[in-house]
Parts: sequence; C-alpha cells; structure tokens
Amino acid sequence: MRDGGERLMSSLSRVLHPTSIAVIGGGAWCASVIEQAQKFGFQGDIWPVHPKAGQIAGLTAFASLEDLPSAPDVAFVGINRHATIDAISVLSKMNAGGAVCFASGFTEANAEDDQGADLQARLVQAAGEMPILGPNCYGFVNGLNCAAVWPDQHGMQPVDSGVAILTQSSNIAINMTMQRRALPLAFMLTSGNQAQTHQADIASALLDDDRITAIGVHIEGFGNLRKWEALAKKAGDRNVPIIALKMGRSAHAQAATISHTASLAGGDAGAQAFLDRLGIARLDDIPSFLECLKLLHVAGRLDSNGLGSISCSGGEASLAADMAEGRNLHFPPLSQAQKADLRDALGPMVALANPLDYHTYIWRDTQAMTRAWSAMMSPEQAITMAIVDYPHTDASDWECATQAALNCVAQAGRPFAVTATLPELLPQDVAKRLLDGGVVPFAGLHEALAAIEAAVVSKATTAEPVLLPSENDADSVLTEAEAKRALAKFGVCVPQSVVAPSGLAAQVSANLTGPFAVKGVGLAHKSEHAAVRLEVDADVVAEVSADIGTDEVLIEEMAVAGVAELLVGVTRDPAHGFVLTLGAGGVLTEILRDTVSLLIPSSRDAVQEALGKLNCAPMLAGYRGKPAADFEAILDAVEAVQAYVIANASHVSEVEINPLICTPDGAVAVDALIRKAKL
Repeated sequence: MRDGGERLMSSLSRVLHPTSIAVIGGGAWCASVIEQAQKFGFQGDIWPVHPKAGQIAGLTAFASLEDLPSAPDVAFVGINRHATIDAISVLSKMNAGGAVCFASGFTEANAEDDQGADLQARLVQAAGEMPILGPNCYGFVNGLNCAAVWPDQHGMQPVDSGVAILTQSSNIAINMTMQRRALPLAFMLTSGNQAQTHQADIASALLDDDRITAIGVHIEGFGNLRKWEALAKKAGDRNVPIIALKMGRSAHAQAATISHTASLAGGDAGAQAFLDRLGIARLDDIPSFLECLKLLHVAGRLDSNGLGSISCSGGEASLAADMAEGRNLHFPPLSQAQKADLRDALGPMVALANPLDYHTYIWRDTQAMTRAWSAMMSPEQAITMAIVDYPHTDASDWECATQAALNCVAQAGRPFAVTATLPELLPQDVAKRLLDGGVVPFAGLHEALAAIEAAVVSKATTAEPVLLPSENDADSVLTEAEAKRALAKFGVCVPQSVVAPSGLAAQVSANLTGPFAVKGVGLAHKSEHAAVRLEVDADVVAEVSADIGTDEVLIEEMAVAGVAELLVGVTRDPAHGFVLTLGAGGVLTEILRDTVSLLIPSSRDAVQEALGKLNCAPMLAGYRGKPAADFEAILDAVEAVQAYVIANASHVSEVEINPLICTPDGAVAVDALIRKAKL
C-alpha cells in the first residue's frame, strides 16, 4: 500500500482528468458509461473492449486491451470480479493511468462470501503501482473537463470551478448529483471499498486543481489516519476548506467496557475528536452538507460566528433567532451607525434590532432595500442573510429582493445570503443568478444555519500526529492501588494509602492520618456494592473493613474537599487512536454527561480550551464567591495521564481517574482504574 507522494498524485491526476477512456465489458452498464461520457461532452477517445462484440453503444469494440492504440488514462472495468483481477493486471503492465473497478463481491461481501477478502488482496496486488478506485464503486464525473466515467444517470453540468464531493456510497453520489440548489459540482467521485486508493489520496490530488473551491467528504470510516492528517495539512496550506458528512454515531465502543469514560465516549467521540483536530467541520444531513459547500464556494471560511438576519416578517425574525439557539452563532447588536443608516432607509415605524423585521414599507423600492440591507452588513457579522421565499406561482414581484441582494455584495464586498425558509421556495434559476453575483443562495433556513455554523470551524491545528492504538487484548484490570501507583510515577497526585487484609486493617493503617476512605478491593464499581466508606475514624476502621466484606481493603487518607470533581479518562479506540475524555466527575458522572473529548497527544492549551467548554467550567473558575481551582494542577494531572498512556500505548486499553478532586492548591486522584494487556 502506498503512502502517497508525487508519483501517486501524478497518476491520480491522469485518471481524474483523462483524455482517453477504455470501457471493458459488454453489458448494459458499460454501454451506459459510453453514453454518459458522450452525453456529457467528453472530447477525448473512448475505446470499448470486448472479445466478441463488434460494437458497443455505437463504437467499434477492440477485442483485447493489447489491441488498444495506447494505454488509456483510465479504464472502467465492468466485468465480474474474477475477470476484473486479470484485466487490472494487464492494465497495470501496459502503464494505464488507472481504473474504476465496478464489480462487487470483495470485502464488502465478507459476511456472505469468505472469498471476498482474498480476492480484494489479489486485486491490489494485480494493480501494483497503478491507482484503482473501488472495487464496488461507480467511478466519477468531472464537471471541469466534461469527463464522465460513470455507468448511470447523473445530474451534473459543466462548470468552470466548483466543489468536489467524495463518497464511498455510489447511490448517495447519484442522488447528490441530482441536486437542484445551484451548487456548482466540479467533481462527484466514489471510492467504494478503498482497497488501494484512499479517499484522502483522492482528495489530496484534487487539491492540486486550483478550480476546486471546497471539498466535501462522505466518510463511513477513516482507515489510515496518517493520510487524513496529511490531507488536512495540505488543505490548510492551499486554503481549501474540507467538510465531512460522517456516518456512525453508534455506541459500538461501549461493549465490554468497565469505566465511566467508555460509556460516555461511545463509538463516535473518537471520530468527532479527530475531525476537530483536523479542522474539518461535520454536517449531519445531506441538504446541510450541500448548502455548506455552496457557502464555502461563494465566500470561503467565515471569519467569525457573527450573523445578521433581515426579513419582512416578525415571525421570520423570531424563527431565525429560535433556530439559531443552541448553535455556535451570534447575532451582534446593531451599532449606532447602523441604527442611523437603517432609520434613514426605513423611517420611524420599524423597531431596529438584529434579527431585523424591516416590514414591507420599502418593498419594490430596490434602492431603499439595498440601503437597508447594506446597513446590516457590519464587520461584526461574518455573513448577513435576507430571508426571502419566492412563490412558485408568480415570483416577478420578488425581483426587487434579488437585485437588492446582488447590489449589497457589489457595494459592500462582504458575504451576503438570500435564504428561503423552505428549500422549494428558492427557484433554481434565481439561485444560479444570485450565486453568479456572489450571493449565497441558501435553500432552507435550517440548512443555512447549519452551513454557517460549520463554515466557522478553524483550520487544522499544528498538533502532533495522533497516537495510534495497538491491537493487544487488554484483559487485565489493575486494582485501584496498583493503578494509582502506576499513575503516580508519571506525576499524578494520589492520597497516602495502604492495602491490608480486612482483619488487619486497624494495625496496618496506624501510620496514616485519619479520617480515612476505606474501599473494597477487587470490585470494578465499588460504590454500587456499598464498598466505599468515607470519613472513617481510626477507631472504627476494623469494623468498617469487616462490614465491606472483601478479603482486602484499601485505606487512604481523605482528600480535602474540593471546589469541583472532574473525570479524566482515556479509552483505546481502534479506529481513531486514544480518546481523552474530560468531564464532570463523581458518582453522577453518567447522569450529568458533561464531557468533552480530545485525542492523545493534546497540548496543554488544547486541554485548557476543552475544559473551558464544560458546563461545570464556572465551578473551576470560582463560582459565586467560592475559590477557583488550581488550574495548573489540573493540567498537570491531565498531562501525566497522557504521558502514562504514551509510554504504555502498546498494551493499555483504558485509564480513568474519577474523581479528580480539584482544590485551590492542587488536584488529587481519589479513584483510578487501568485496564491493559498482561505483559
């Protein structure tokens, strides 16, 4: 498997911008590839290949690949999976640019056919250094060069520049090509099983084309994390934004876990943390995904979360404000200069605010509408939107709104959008006209707000590569005392303690200073077994130890009451690395579910920023006159946990401190858990 480099990028560029296409096979799918390429206006050579068919889709067929005039830039291989391997081998030896492998029955069919994995390995071996897309994929449509290597209908049109979309799902790809939102699609590309050429490889190759304004990736699984890290860096260097439609918010990682952390993190925390780390915004539905790409195509990334909203209805103004609630969006108050300009344009009957209901006093007066809308476009607003719903009966009376929006962009040069509350109330021809004039035409208010929020996401950080997980079977759980000793070696502050047989608890604990915490040894969730007793005086240690009922007890000096309790946990995620979860700790951890997740390693600054996002953050800062926690001590504790995990990455699976008692002058781990492989 290749890790990229100039040769790969050069080969992929040849595939994605072909001047010759070979179509191997004689079925209806192959005939459709030829028809789609011709219909789209492909100006290069198309060479059908079939040993018996004289013609395919009106073109003379070649009996074999060896009979072709030259090696094709790309081949659509539309034959069965076994024959596909042979064809790929021949194409590789003749120095073809690459191939689209249409056949299914490889690793995606493992549940039904145990030959799939072996066949896919043979396919990759046959390809050698020649890039292949798939198997089990449709190929691609290039709207920049009118090149379609695609066996079905598509809705794309030729464009001079636009966005690229990559997806593993061919059906989702077809549907997205049929969008009627005026989104200029430069590329629609499917990657299928990604047997050899990874989504990130393809996206990286697309970044070399200056006509690509943004890239959207529908991700089912990341696979090679290093490739995504390299892609994010390259995209940042080229200033081309990438957004994701990431599937898989399931809780698969909760199986067989013993820590609170694993239950809280679930199966998706690692994926989200990885996207955050890369600076790739995530959308949850296809319409919002497409609208965000449209915004990025027109305006690029937004410089803040400030939003201005204009409508001629109080209901729409309230709707915009309510729907933005809970999102990372802000309606900056109007400045005095804005109010003066708005009053001049609107008169005395309009209450001035953001969102603004400007009523209909100036409707049909394009210049007055332009003055009013322009007055809303302050530097505090990354984008200003006018809510306009065009009737499908007769929209001629809405021409004033269209022209006013175009005027605003022409005069102010700042991002401006026209937003229909319902997607179907923005005609495609109007949307196209707005987009050509530099106005973002949003189809749907929900979609617009989601797109704007996503467009504010920062670029990729300069963080170190994520720590990759091992695959060792972590089947050993340390006792609390063992876990604390292990973490203390890396700098975690823990209470003075001793482990003693229950019958000798009083004698063994004589050198400690009470009151004590007495805990049963050998139980995963001690509080659920009433095996944690606090504020135990020295004279009742023996009685309490016997009542707990375990063979051994852990006796430790009580930590001073803190201003807050935190959870600091790490889980090994096979797909994303080691997930570091920070949150409100204590016995109510899973009820409060106040957590944030990062990936290891994370810098001290990143950890501090993440802690600031917690709902319990005000308690750490000092709430209602109470002292603040020692933040440096908290950060030291998190760094120590990360250091332990990095040093033991080959065999550790879970680490948890819960709670970390945070005081004005320290942070003490009063409970700890580690699960790891036996050494």
